[in-house]
Amino acid sequence: MDDFLKEYAAVLEATRAHRIQEALPLLRDSDKEEVLTRFHPDYKREAYRAIRFGPNQGDETVHELAALLEGDSPLGTEAIDLSQPAYQVDVLVLGGGGSGATAALKAREGGQSVLLATKLRLGDSNTVMAEGGIQVAVREDDSPVQHFVDAMHGGHYKNDPALLKVMVEDAPFIVNWLDSLGVLFDRDDDGNLKVKKGGGTSRARLLACKDYTGLDLMRVLKDSVLNEESIRVIEFAPAIELLTGADGAVTGAVLRNLDTDQRIVVQAKSVIIATGGIGRLHIQNFPTSNHFGATGDALPLCYRVGARLTYPGTFQYHPTGAIHPEQMAGLLVTEAIRSGGAHLVNRAGQRFINELEARDVVCAAIIRECMEGRGIETPLGRHGVWLDIPVIDTMNGEGVVKRRYPGMVRKYGRHGINIAAEPVLIYPTLHYQNGGVQIGTNGETEIPGLYVAGEASGGVHGTNRLMGNSLLDIIVFGTRAGQAAAERAAGTEHGALTLAHLEQFRAQMKAAGVTPETTSPLLLPNYVRRPSEAVGNAN
Repeated sequence: MDDFLKEYAAVLEATRAHRIQEALPLLRDSDKEEVLTRFHPDYKREAYRAIRFGPNQGDETVHELAALLEGDSPLGTEAIDLSQPAYQVDVLVLGGGGSGATAALKAREGGQSVLLATKLRLGDSNTVMAEGGIQVAVREDDSPVQHFVDAMHGGHYKNDPALLKVMVEDAPFIVNWLDSLGVLFDRDDDGNLKVKKGGGTSRARLLACKDYTGLDLMRVLKDSVLNEESIRVIEFAPAIELLTGADGAVTGAVLRNLDTDQRIVVQAKSVIIATGGIGRLHIQNFPTSNHFGATGDALPLCYRVGARLTYPGTFQYHPTGAIHPEQMAGLLVTEAIRSGGAHLVNRAGQRFINELEARDVVCAAIIRECMEGRGIETPLGRHGVWLDIPVIDTMNGEGVVKRRYPGMVRKYGRHGINIAAEPVLIYPTLHYQNGGVQIGTNGETEIPGLYVAGEASGGVHGTNRLMGNSLLDIIVFGTRAGQAAAERAAGTEHGALTLAHLEQFRAQMKAAGVTPETTSPLLLPNYVRRPSEAVGNAN
């Protein structure tokens, strides 16, 4: 352990025996609202402004997203030949993570030709970063109804009930499908699925693959896509603009070859966007747990063709992001560790929140501790609190940490930290895009021919997502969008390829007197974040 931490660690170790006996109650709703209002980043009004034109005109969101939505197309005024598309397919899937791969597989099952285009490599996505598990009601004391109630409460009752209903009801069928593909869910000695409890839930319904669940899901989904010869995959080719027909329906997209900067025109009967979240924009200068491709590409693409966003101003900051050593800043420390019994502890050696509160409440409580001087400062100026992981072995026996959380053990081990013996410093990290493109129960948008699935969509989680519902979301709505897009493609012809929507968008921009700050989607923003720019660097 670094010398500067030893004094604080001694205080933590001295209080461990007492903390094990301590039972912290869950907060009352009024107390939750108070800590959220005072300390959660979503309530920081100076970070927000109104969107000045388009479908969400007047709605407030963070400055970073507002600039993205009001940004101009990368196509600019350049001439592009739309008369001879490079590819003509039934279903075009944009995005190569868990939702995109699922959508491609289901669209192909529907008998349609499929092209999957992705910004980086197939599988490079937030899906592989998801560690904790996937929520599914499988025990006798649980049900989709109880799952619905927990998620609705966690989302502050702002969830779209129709979306949430199909997600929890489809969940058992989704797990059966994933199991049939070869996902290695944890099981007990009798071969039954193991379940564990997540924050904000009333039942244990979290299925996991150790602490690398998303990675294992993506492993089997990627293999399934690559083994399906009828699905064509184009890597390093993100979409930079959608194409529309005379009736406003989406009829294809323009891709950009990142190697050659060539524009690739694709004509499709249905387009599914599953390009993930927004973390790499570093909203409010927060570090992020997100994959490098998570730049919110779906939002400006869909916004320009007239698709409305839901809850565009809400984001999830995961409570436990690493802040030390500096090389790990923003890296997610799975919530499964808190579910397993780890304590959140301030510099005085005190627990200050029940670790199984919903994520937004825990996040706000950690920020409160740091802002009120009860955090610990790193040599590079970040502030955080302890996550006492060794207490898990103290309570359950030596070896439990290494057995349950091998991924975390390896990640910290690369930096000489044994998490079974040493506490680690954490601070909230930008983790998830709660809002997104407004969809129906089959991933359909209000724009004909356009479907959205996974983190790019919004509504199902309300304004706060519970642990384990993201992996469920991407598979459920990837499945539904793939099936619906295939069904539409089977009953329609290819439409004309135009940029008429872009002309209308620019006319709205001019009428609003807006000069765009950027082009969007950004695709590859500046990823370098200096420690002095990070949020955890001051009380």
